Order: sequence, then C-alpha cells, then structure tokens
Amino acid sequence: MIPRAIKRLFHQASIGDQSYRFMFKRGPEDEVVAIDCETTGLNVRTDDIISIGAIKIRGNRILTSERFEGFVRPDASMRTDAIKIHRLRQVDVEHQAPIRKLLPDFLHFVGGRPLVGYYVDFDIAMLDKYILPFIGIELPNPRIEISSLYYERKYGDAPPNISIDLSFSAILADLEIPSLPQHDAFNDALMTAMMYVTLRDKKQRGTRIPRSNSQAATDPFGGQAILA
Repeated sequence: MIPRAIKRLFHQASIGDQSYRFMFKRGPEDEVVAIDCETTGLNVRTDDIISIGAIKIRGNRILTSERFEGFVRPDASMRTDAIKIHRLRQVDVEHQAPIRKLLPDFLHFVGGRPLVGYYVDFDIAMLDKYILPFIGIELPNPRIEISSLYYERKYGDAPPNISIDLSFSAILADLEIPSLPQHDAFNDALMTAMMYVTLRDKKQRGTRIPRSNSQAATDPFGGQAILA
C-alpha cells in the first residue's frame, strides 16, 4: 500500500483540475471538519453515497451555522437492509441531484481542513470513489479517527487482554453526549463533532475515561481503528 504522504505528493503533482489546488493548502488554524456519509451499503466498489453531512469545528467550538448537508440520487439500488438502517427509500432520493453536482460545494466547504469521523476511512473511501474521476485526486486531507482518540483516553493504559468496546453507542455513553437519531448523516456528523471536542478537552486536561471490569468486546468493524 502506498503511504498517504507519498500519495499526497503524487496527487498534488497530477491533479486534473487546477482550480482545486486549494485542497492541498493548510486550512484555517485549529479548524477541522466532522463528516459522515450514509450509503446504500458497505461495499465501496458497488455501493453509493445517498447523503453527506459535515460540520466545522474551531478549537472547542462546534460551528452549527457552518454546516454542509446534501442528499444524493445513487446509481446503486437501495437494499432492504440498508433502508432499515438509514430509513431512506429509493423514492426519497430519486429526485435528488447526482453526487457530481454536490462535490464542488462539498470540496470548497472542507478545503484543506483535517477530516474527523467515526471509521472515517470508509467515508473517505466512498467520497474518493467520486472525487478521483471528478478532479483527478483523492482527498488529501489529514484524517482524525474518533475511535482511536477514544481508545487512547480509555484503553491506552489498560492491562493486556481487557475487553474493548469501540462502538458508537459506547463512546456516546462514556462521554455523556446526547444520542440524536442515528444514521442521519448530519446528526452523525454532529455527534462525531461533540465526541471530538470532548475527547480533545480530556486529552488537553490529561483526564482518562473510567473503565468497567465487566465490558463486553463490541467492535462492530472487527478491529481497532488507527489514527492516520
């Protein structure tokens, strides 16, 4: 696998649309963007994005007035199992614009800011599926993985063989963040933003998240996320 730093240099030299070179410039100081995508399924190759939510964070402030929310008409058909999760039917999105119409606004919204997400590699892989043919590069933005920030605050000093729970619901509960209706792209991005701000504050103050001795292992993606 090509290291991201090398891939970034390659894309910076080979970008197809020069008007998007701003993606490689450092964003405003201490600003990041929390993102989430809802999709027709979990297969990057065959599934499509149906909604995107994003919100800017400046320092410890979540900028609710600076948000991006868009719905997409997918090429892939909606599957029953996916509809049960995000509650969007084919009829709900069939009159929305194709994703290429949303990409310019989305890319200008995020700029060169780091992207924060829960299993953010999946969201970025789905976005890159469309961005690469659109402007000739993949997203060059630094990535901040929420489950890794949480792991460090809760399990970073844990003894070996302790059960680990990196589920979204566990993070919400431990950080005492209100649970909004999930599998809505903007709600998930907003909850992710609240997680980021809370975990950032805990790290700055040097505080850890208490552990229970009776935790069950509940990592829904089958592995520990890595902060890139």
